[in-house]
Amino acid sequence: MAYEPWRPGMRMTANRLLSISPTWQDWTPAWTTSSGNNLPAFGNATVDCKYAQAALTVWWEMEITFGSSTTFGGGTGSDNWRFSAPVTSAETQLMAGYGEIQGSGGGERFPVRVRLTTTGTFEIELSGGAYNNISGASSGLIDAVTPFGAGSTGSTAWASGFAIRAQGHYQAAG
Repeated sequence: MAYEPWRPGMRMTANRLLSISPTWQDWTPAWTTSSGNNLPAFGNATVDCKYAQAALTVWWEMEITFGSSTTFGGGTGSDNWRFSAPVTSAETQLMAGYGEIQGSGGGERFPVRVRLTTTGTFEIELSGGAYNNISGASSGLIDAVTPFGAGSTGSTAWASGFAIRAQGHYQAAG
């Protein structure tokens, strides 16, 4: 339901109240790539994503734990993963959220920020050093070939049990 600003003389209705009352809803993002090639697939991943919208503000949470039948796509370091936003954004944003990516052992964790690189898609960017002194992750937007925890105790490729956890907010298109 689209948000419409209040104007003098408008009546309060149930639909009007719903448009300004945030109610959390499930959403399953489409998982694609910036080129549209080498597409990944969730398979049996656990996808727990929710969002709420009040007026033009959208809050969102994403927790994805990849499974044994998840395919991560392929391509090159410039074929970045994209996840569809639950609601179209008013604009692209360099910062629409934050979170972490985590290896299957739990010790490999890297901070990330989430960008709205189009008005309909998020991309996730490594944004700092590793937690627990594990080194080796590259910088930039993540994809299937992003080295992950290549240190002595880390993994070098995305695998079952790895996770993306993030949350944020943005302005919806009016």
